[in-house]
Formats: sequence, structure tokens, C-alpha cells
Amino acid sequence: MTSELVIDVQPKEISIAVLEDKQLVEFQKEARNISFSVGDIYLGKIKKLMPGLNAAFVDVGYKKDAFLHYQDLGSNFSRLDKFLKTTLSDKKKPTSLSKFSHLSDISKDGLIADVLKQGDEILVQIVKEPISTKGPRLTSEISFAGRYLVAMPFGDKISVSQKIKSGEERLRLKQLIQSIKPKNITVIVRTSAEGIRVAELDLELKTLVKRWEDSITKVIKHKVPALIYEETGRTVALLRDIFNPSFTNIYINDPDVYNEVRDYVGTISPDHTKIVELYKEDLPIFDKFGITKQIKSIFGQHVTFKNGAYLIIEHTEAMHVIDVNSGNRSNSNTGQENTAIDVNLAAAEEIARQLRLRDMGGIIVIDFIDMHESDNRQKLFDRMRSLMANDRARHNILQVSKFGLMQITRKRVRPVMDFNTAEVCPTCFGKGEIKSSILFVDDLEKKINDVITTLKVKKFKMYVHPYIAAFINQGFYSLKWKWKFKYSLGMKIIPDQKLGFLEYRFFDMDKNELDMKDDSLFV
Repeated sequence: MTSELVIDVQPKEISIAVLEDKQLVEFQKEARNISFSVGDIYLGKIKKLMPGLNAAFVDVGYKKDAFLHYQDLGSNFSRLDKFLKTTLSDKKKPTSLSKFSHLSDISKDGLIADVLKQGDEILVQIVKEPISTKGPRLTSEISFAGRYLVAMPFGDKISVSQKIKSGEERLRLKQLIQSIKPKNITVIVRTSAEGIRVAELDLELKTLVKRWEDSITKVIKHKVPALIYEETGRTVALLRDIFNPSFTNIYINDPDVYNEVRDYVGTISPDHTKIVELYKEDLPIFDKFGITKQIKSIFGQHVTFKNGAYLIIEHTEAMHVIDVNSGNRSNSNTGQENTAIDVNLAAAEEIARQLRLRDMGGIIVIDFIDMHESDNRQKLFDRMRSLMANDRARHNILQVSKFGLMQITRKRVRPVMDFNTAEVCPTCFGKGEIKSSILFVDDLEKKINDVITTLKVKKFKMYVHPYIAAFINQGFYSLKWKWKFKYSLGMKIIPDQKLGFLEYRFFDMDKNELDMKDDSLFV
């Protein structure tokens, strides 16, 4: 299996697609003016205690106060709290973590009011982004994640990933970390550390400890609430979690993000820097790799898969519900039970893909086609477990019930990725009437004339729907060449699958969009 990463950087948003054997398996999209907040560390203030929930609401600068449960304070909270108070009381120099005295753990069954009060300042980290009407979810178990290790201040333990099966390798890693670990730091060894030399582990651990020290310096200088550590960008964060030797290519269409990713890959795997490529073609990068078509076909409420079968995916506040339908497979002559298991197994493959694509979390209930044989229900359960084995999100799968229902819980840290593929018409805005499409090329020619005569732009790119681009380019003496000779040889016509049938966009050669929109095309 080959893995590729394709990054589309636009002025207002950045989209990240992960392909496995050319098939889209993960997709993330976010506005460029909104940072990826999971992992960010804040100096916050307790706004309100909720004894009934054994929790507190914390002001970290969001519109909605963040939620902190007693269980998320962590056993080392007494040490963190004392360290913070000591640091804030003497702002000349941060307290050294290695010299900090040991305190006993807080009770696992304690009450929030016993350790916090309204107005207290507290160090917290975001573990779940704001979702719907809820604010962020917080923890006081501060951690800094790297490629091979995770460092957690105020502990003194070493844990090795259970996915490293070799007892000899687990012992080697534990002994290595013990020899390089500073005092009062808990270290978790990730699966990717298997076989890694001590020099690389030591360098990363020092980097993680330096992040903590830099963060504490900011605590002294800032007023509450304050962001004291910002998690790395979404692109690099995704790379850190999923990068492995099976990656064959990473394509990026923006020079700045390209340099950022290339530097990061060069740090964690110098031999793989050559796989990072800057995409320079005019055709939109997602169109080039067939991603736009996949997004339009798989993000709707109805998702088709093999042999005419399809899924219906519904989202609610409490859960996600997926209904499996056989479609025209119900006319098969193979028998009801055989048809049911065939469709269900194919549906399981698509559902496992959809969970990763949309980052669906919480409770997922799947209504499979009824199967009467218990062996088939077990076969479906085993298949789903196998398909979700590589899902990085923590999840739990329950057996298929006699009613054909399967329940899955999957950890959710950010809002579910969802698209409404039935869009309002971009050319009539739902009115249902536009000028005749045969006149559209005449309007385009007027726009080209305005670009050259009014805006004084001689070289530009015009993005249109692929059907319109094909019409403009057809023939020996096409409209494109007619316009080029009449107006400007510096004009480029580029098909863009994201655009509506009669949509168009103009860009200068520096990728700045030219504002050419008006209401003259609409009735």
C-alpha cells in the first residue's frame, strides 16, 4: 500500500487529503485564520465551580468557557499547582522542574471544590475542540508530543507502547530512556520509537523539555487568560502522527507550507525529504489527483459503494446513525442470507473509511441488513475490527445484535467533517432562472475585456467549469486562441471541478483573485 499526502493551500483555508492507493481515506479542512487548538496550553482562570458535575468552567479566552472535570486534573495536579503558584509569586526566574520537591498525588475520588476555588489561575491543555454549543474540553495533565516520545512534566515514570511486541526491544527502550530522562518528567515511548538510536531519542526529549521551559517563561510575562504554548500547525501535526516509510509523495501547492513540511520531514527522516514536492501546475491540485471528485461523491448523506448498495448517514447531537441498504443487490439470485452478508461486508469497508474521512466520533449506530446466522454476524464483527485496526482514534466496537445493529464508540476531538453536496445553484442562487447558457461565453469575453482595459492586467488565469473549458478549447481555431490573439497572449483557461457550471474566477499571476463578480448574469 502506498500513501500520499496532498495539501491544498488557499488564501482563506487549507485542506489536507491522505490517499492510500489513490483512494481518499482522511480529509481535514480548516480556515487559515483559525488555529488547530488541540494540544494548545493556556494559563486560565476558574470562572465557576460545578459541584454537581464535579467540574469547573475555565476562562481560556474562548467565547464559551472551557470544561475541566476533576478526573482530568491528573494525579500530579498538586505538584503542577504548587509549581505554578511558586512561579507566579517570583516572576524574576522560573522554578527549575528538576529541583522541584515531590508532593503526594491527589485523591482519585476527590471533589473539585477541595482543590480549586473561583478565581484560581490554572495551567490547562485543550484535549477536545469546541463542538456545537460546547466549549473546549481541558486537562491539567500537560503533555508535549514528539515523533517518538511524549513528555509529561511532574511525573517520574516510563511507559512503552503496547504495540511494540518484542520484550527485548521494550526493555532496551526503557533502559535508554531511564539513562537520559530528566527528573520529574514522565516519558511515554511511542510505537514509532522501535529500533531508533539513543542519540535521536535524546535529541527529541531535550526538544520536548525545552518546549516546557519556554512555555513557563511565557507564564511570567502574560496576563490570564493567555496562550502559552501553541501546538504545531495542522499539516505538521498530521505528519507527526501518520508519517511512515510507506509515504511515497507529499504534494503541496504553497511555497511557505512546502518549506515548513520539508524542514519537518528533514528533521524526523532526512532520507525522505525528496518525497516532498512543490506543485506548480495551473490545474487545481485536488483536481490533478482526483480528490475533488471523490469529495463530491462520498461526503453526502447518501454514499454509494459496490454493486449499487448505499449508505444513508444521519448526524444528531447525541450520535451518528448509519443505515445500510442493498439497492439493486436485492434482485440477486444468491439468496437473502448470502446477499445480506456480501452487502454488509462491503458496507463495513466503506463505513470504516467514512469514520476516518469525516472524523466521526461519539456514538455511532449502524443498522446492517438482517442476518439470521450467528456465524455471519461474527464474521461481520471480525471484519469491522480488522478494518478499523489502523484507525488512530481510540474506539470500541460491540457485537452485532440479533436486530442487525452494531454500536461503535470513537473518540472525538473536533467537530465532525460534513459536507452538504446538494448545493444551492451558484449561478441563480436558488431562483431557478438565468440567462441562456449559450450567451455565457459572450459574458466571459466581456469580463476578459474588463480585466485588460479596466484593471490593466495583461497576464491572468481564468478558472471555469471543465465543461466550459472544453467548449472554449474545442476546434482548430478555438475560442481560447481567438481571445488570446484579440486580447492577450498572457491569458490561461484552467478547468476547475469545484466551480459551478456557469461560475468563473480570475486570478493574476501572483495568485491574487480579481474581483469580477456582479449580478449582470442573473435575471
